[in-house]
Amino acid sequence: MKSKPFLYGLAWLGTLLATSVAQAETSANEWDAYPQALAKINAPVFPDREFVITDFGAKEGGEALCGEAIERAIAACSKAGGGKVVVPAGRFLTGPIHLQSNVNLVVSKGATLLFSTNFDDYLPMVYTRWEGVECYNYSPFIYAFEQENIAITGEGTLDGQAGWDNWWAWKRKRDEDGNQLKILQDGPRAEMFEKAERGVPVAERRLGAGHYMRPNFVQPYRCKNVLIEGVTILRSPMWVLNPVLCRNVTVRGVTVNSHGPNNDGCDPESSQDVLIEDCVFDTGDDCIAIKSGRNNDGRRVGVASKNIIVRNCVMKDGHGGVVIGSEISGGCRNVFVEDCQMSSPNLDRALRIKTNSIRGGVVENVFVRNVQVGQVGDAVLKVNFHYEEGNAGEHLPIVRNIVVRNLISKKSPRALDIRGYEESPITNIRLIDCQFEGVEQASVLINVKGLILDNVNMNTGRKTDLWGNPL
Repeated sequence: MKSKPFLYGLAWLGTLLATSVAQAETSANEWDAYPQALAKINAPVFPDREFVITDFGAKEGGEALCGEAIERAIAACSKAGGGKVVVPAGRFLTGPIHLQSNVNLVVSKGATLLFSTNFDDYLPMVYTRWEGVECYNYSPFIYAFEQENIAITGEGTLDGQAGWDNWWAWKRKRDEDGNQLKILQDGPRAEMFEKAERGVPVAERRLGAGHYMRPNFVQPYRCKNVLIEGVTILRSPMWVLNPVLCRNVTVRGVTVNSHGPNNDGCDPESSQDVLIEDCVFDTGDDCIAIKSGRNNDGRRVGVASKNIIVRNCVMKDGHGGVVIGSEISGGCRNVFVEDCQMSSPNLDRALRIKTNSIRGGVVENVFVRNVQVGQVGDAVLKVNFHYEEGNAGEHLPIVRNIVVRNLISKKSPRALDIRGYEESPITNIRLIDCQFEGVEQASVLINVKGLILDNVNMNTGRKTDLWGNPL
């Protein structure tokens, strides 16, 4: 028999205990592994040698392409044993930048790297991952493949110049009256996903010109010891920061302001030992989205994202603050989130896990503490097994062991929206010492097992019974 939705409407300043706390372990042991996880993440250090791009022929002004000059500077830096490739103050136009081992690309204060909007500048194609599927496509704007000790640092700006008259139009083209026209990427996207499901070799999944698949902004691929620090990133074609199959990644003090379609802020994908701290995300999609590959291709690669730390970050606009999924077929475990602030009328959710029985994936050990939520447009915590295709596949997702401590939310339509499957319930979610103010609707709990609310207050602003009926 199908389980009916269990709707919680919580009494004014009342406390709900879904399971007896006396029968549950609610100690702080989930954070015991945090120091060890943090100790594994160490930013790379570079020799004190500088290679200034203007010494290699780069012209300031933002009109002449400087890509070849930057390439020469990177090559010289790498050949010398590593150091800093410096972009001085000014505006410099470039195509894709490919980093090499032991190179720190320093974008100085007052410097702006402008990335060309000529699509052909991002050819020839490179080995990449696009929405969780491996393929060959346009080069990401800043790319590295199988390199070690690489960085992008400084107080300058990376401006992708993406807009509705170039990259973004491939996602949602409109006519002069604002009517939506054909989405150019839909056919090629579906074709690529179908090839991946059939196991077509990656070498034969070739996209590029005529396929309308937007590149990501920064993508280190199979790299070790990665640092991205201090820079401001604007107007990305698609996902902004996307380390794929990387180890030991630090993203620190970065500001992302990019409101195009699918403009996720930071997407660590099948990567481990990742620290994201002191960043500001103001995005057109998820602020942070942890991923591990899509469907059969994600299962083929079979690498989970693990040991991910997010702390001291600010999330403004976006579909979600910290999100796991939806391309999560390789699984995810050991995620620590602390001391973050999330608030905007255009932020849909604070914490979100999204998957389905086509994506699958095991998500476990997600630990959150000391998060301040001003307002969100949907639910503060959302776990959804009915995302997109819904329960239409054979790979039942598993989500278990989620602990949220000391979260305070001021305004939201719902506190919780948790929807599992009868054959695969979402298990062992604990909320401890949390407060939800300004809750407008009853929480939704469908196929949830082992939910514990310990000292959780939910204020609807009106008196209701436990099912949301007015008293």
